[in-house]
Amino acid sequence: MKVQELRKMSDKDLNDKLSDLKEELFNLRFQHATGQLDNVMRIREVKRTIARVKTIQRQRELGMLTQEG
Repeated sequence: MKVQELRKMSDKDLNDKLSDLKEELFNLRFQHATGQLDNVMRIREVKRTIARVKTIQRQRELGMLTQEG
């Protein structure tokens, strides 16, 4: 998911997205451990998206984001 799409989301939507991503990461790790995961790069993508969401949340908390984004 692109940063611009995440920045357009509300705080509640970001929290929901973060919980969904964490659940997906848990499931991906479980599949990887049992040898059922085909695309291991998906773990990396999900981790990076989680980091993006957390960064945007922190920027909003500190008031660093402007209306332009």
